[in-house]
Amino acid sequence: MAIVMAVMLKYFVVEAYKIPTGSMQPTLMGNEDTAIFDRILVDKLSFHFRAPERFEIVVFRYPLDRSKNFIKRLVGMPGEQFRIADGDLFTRQDGGEEWKVLRRPKPVQEVHWRSLDRFDPRFDSWKVQAGTRGWLLQGREQVLARGGGKVTLPNDGGSVVDRYADGYPGNMGPKLSRGRMIPGSHPVGDLRLRGEVTALANCRSVALEFREGERLYRMEVPGPKAAPEAVARIVASGIGKDREVTLAGCRLAADQRVEFRAQNMDDLLEFEVGGQLLSLEIPSASDQRSSVSLAVEGDADFRELDLARDIYYTADGRRTEFTIPADQYVMLGDNTQDSSDSREWALVQYSWPASDDNPGSGGQFVRGNFRPPNENPIRVTGDPAGTRVFLRDEWGELHHFLEREATRGETLPAPFVPRELIVGRAVLVFWPLWTGDTGVVRLQWAR
Repeated sequence: MAIVMAVMLKYFVVEAYKIPTGSMQPTLMGNEDTAIFDRILVDKLSFHFRAPERFEIVVFRYPLDRSKNFIKRLVGMPGEQFRIADGDLFTRQDGGEEWKVLRRPKPVQEVHWRSLDRFDPRFDSWKVQAGTRGWLLQGREQVLARGGGKVTLPNDGGSVVDRYADGYPGNMGPKLSRGRMIPGSHPVGDLRLRGEVTALANCRSVALEFREGERLYRMEVPGPKAAPEAVARIVASGIGKDREVTLAGCRLAADQRVEFRAQNMDDLLEFEVGGQLLSLEIPSASDQRSSVSLAVEGDADFRELDLARDIYYTADGRRTEFTIPADQYVMLGDNTQDSSDSREWALVQYSWPASDDNPGSGGQFVRGNFRPPNENPIRVTGDPAGTRVFLRDEWGELHHFLEREATRGETLPAPFVPRELIVGRAVLVFWPLWTGDTGVVRLQWAR
């Protein structure tokens, strides 16, 4: 009975998996440089009673080699059109509709925010703008503003980009192999700045400004010296007619430390001060060049500042638009610069005749995952008879044949995962509990 129960639990209820690769980093780690290979618990029961949901992290049998299990984030749903553009994800039901940005739920947003690499000198300290006097800057995390003025990041006047090492906690980022790191080359417009602000008695206003291309998003809260009628506001300019939202009764009291959060994500501006929230929808921006500024009228102190960027879904040379069939899904890795996922999956086809040591393909094409030159198929020279090809097919069976005797068919895009191949959803990272050398707690829910 114990054996039966163990087998039932493993195959139908819950199973543990080890993350072998870095396609979901830093959400889930599988990295030789840091020696962190997360172990996760996978819930296999839920999908017996309901369909998978968008943005869940799922384990599935890899449709291009079903002998392997993959783990990715489910992003594209059955029966819709799906698109990657300007670093964001979009959907529509058919060609007659406008593309609509996919807005992620808050738990997913939290794991997708990537604090900017502290070892990038462009972000180690704010740049003081013209006319600003008497401000004290203590690295990136603390700014003591005395008198009116403004400071900006990045401090070189450029844009936030998708640096590979962004988002790794503790001292994990510097441990990543520089040979594997892909240089950030895409400006990222979706940013978040959060921290604590203390307005002094003579403070009239505190504002955070996000630039996105030619646009300016100003998020402002009145201070203790502001006029009685002053209100908190978000103003978005540079998008044709200015857009604005206000909130009365939201202001900073003198000498009180208040938490704030300002962000631009998935075409939604949010400004939260002391638990009060303003939000403003904006149209999508193709120009993603970005920066963030702190502007003060009067005196104020900023502490515990953290600047983060969103994931930028790369599309360089990869598939970016999908019409998804019924009961099939599109999968992407959170480590978008270094993930084998729906953007590039393809099947290579070969047929070959029978020989003394090979039964042949029977006149049919055999398909396998197209990941040359070191994974599949593999070409081996040195055989007196000629170059030999080793091909692992979509069912996991290994074939070999002489290249000169084979016929290669068309390479087929294969971006979708059928419903029946989805095994379950990742629930919990249960090991390692703590990585002392990187200062990172790994015990966490899989979001």
